[in-house]
Amino acid sequence: MTTVRQQGVTDPAVPTDAATVYVCITCRHPGGPESEPRPGAILAAATAKAAEGSGVVIKPVRCLANCTRGLSAAVRCNGCWTYVFGGLDVACGPALVDGARLLACATDGIMPWRGRPQPLKRGLIARVPPLNFEELE
Repeated sequence: MTTVRQQGVTDPAVPTDAATVYVCITCRHPGGPESEPRPGAILAAATAKAAEGSGVVIKPVRCLANCTRGLSAAVRCNGCWTYVFGGLDVACGPALVDGARLLACATDGIMPWRGRPQPLKRGLIARVPPLNFEELE
């Protein structure tokens, strides 16, 4: 089994094809206060808690450049499309994990609409193709 490095530590229990959720820890709602902890950091912690034992990897990041539609997160899995979500709230951790699990199980690399949690339906910002993607004509 291949492994990934997370914060300088190789963890043989985390396969490289595991779904990963990147949560912006510097996010706040547009016009929200500059207080600490930032709502994005609270969302990241809630997402990590929701992911315990699920096989989904959670990685905090310092900015997803989606500030006008924060709170933001991205969901990706090798060979799949990457999804960027915004307009999330601190309670969306379980929804992000559920979406990541849907993506990891998608045979076509596309997160299915059916079964996708509501915050991920209304908060979709972008869908980015996987590396080496070629459009079928």
